[in-house]
Amino acid sequence: MKVKSTYTIMAAIVIAMAVGGCASTADQDSIAIERRLSAAGFQMKLANTPEKMAHLNRLGQRRLVPMEMDGTTVFVYADGTGCKCVYVGSQANYQEFERLSIQRHVVDEQRQTARDINMAVSNETMNWDLWGAWPRPILY
Repeated sequence: MKVKSTYTIMAAIVIAMAVGGCASTADQDSIAIERRLSAAGFQMKLANTPEKMAHLNRLGQRRLVPMEMDGTTVFVYADGTGCKCVYVGSQANYQEFERLSIQRHVVDEQRQTARDINMAVSNETMNWDLWGAWPRPILY
């Protein structure tokens, strides 16, 4: 019986770690988005009252959504779990956010391509067997 409970505990730990890893990835993505929103000129307001928090939680979470404000389309990003805030921006802010997002995507792709090329070149051109044994680096 003790073995079964040990496996159950281990399974629960593995699941908790997996869920925690997903949450931290989602939080990192959310932080990156919120930085781009700020850089694009979106205005942030904290949900610093119970009424604001309740309203914030009714909004679509962590998605940029067009809404009407005083007859004008604005873009709203609500984050009730991370910053507990809402970002609001104009059409111009939204276009700048999109430009920054595309720029980030291009930079990420360039970095990945450089890594891929570096790996391909180093794996193709370095014949370790040809050189014989190498001393292992000392790790401090």
